[in-house]
Amino acid sequence: MKKDLKKKKSYSIIRKLRKEGKLPEEMEIFVSNLSLEDLIALKLEISSRPVSGKLFGIPIWKSIPFIVRDAVLKTAISVCRTKVDAANLLGMDVDKMDNLLKKYNTIDFFEETD
Repeated sequence: MKKDLKKKKSYSIIRKLRKEGKLPEEMEIFVSNLSLEDLIALKLEISSRPVSGKLFGIPIWKSIPFIVRDAVLKTAISVCRTKVDAANLLGMDVDKMDNLLKKYNTIDFFEETD
């Protein structure tokens, strides 16, 4: 089965979040100065404050692998020019990546909603 090597749509997490008003340019500077660990810890602390650390009943330790995989899939689709490149970045074949993109609804994240 031959893989489609055409360029994929141009997806960008930054562009999407800016368009939604969730990422002012100044915030990018602050975020770029944080380690990934600090950024995750900050987000978890901010999210858990209003609910006294309960995080809406989410078993956070168990959920971490899924959260990270979702983020990595979004990043691969955002930074790579083709699906083949994204699959190579992730160390998997395109069919496996396509299955994961469906499972995590990754492409839907980037699609415009009206």
